[in-house]
Amino acid sequence: MADLQWARATGQAREATGYAGEDIPRSVEAVRERLRADLRQELDQELGALDGGGAFAAWLNHWWTQALADAALDDEAREAAIGFADVAVALHVRA
Repeated sequence: MADLQWARATGQAREATGYAGEDIPRSVEAVRERLRADLRQELDQELGALDGGGAFAAWLNHWWTQALADAALDDEAREAAIGFADVAVALHVRA
């Protein structure tokens, strides 16, 4: 159910923002792969320190947004990726 809600949220966010950038799955593995190399250790340290619960979802939302930004080819694409991520996360939380 959560995957379906996330797919709906990202679909609606793409439509609302016109985002045409890379589709990065919202998973630890996919996010880690797309992050800049200098951020991976920070991601790993934070993941190891999580207590669970809602903190994991907020942590993943943050790093997913960072991965989208890191995958962007230029400043304009980076801004579009961050805007898309903001809308997608808001729609998912609202659902």
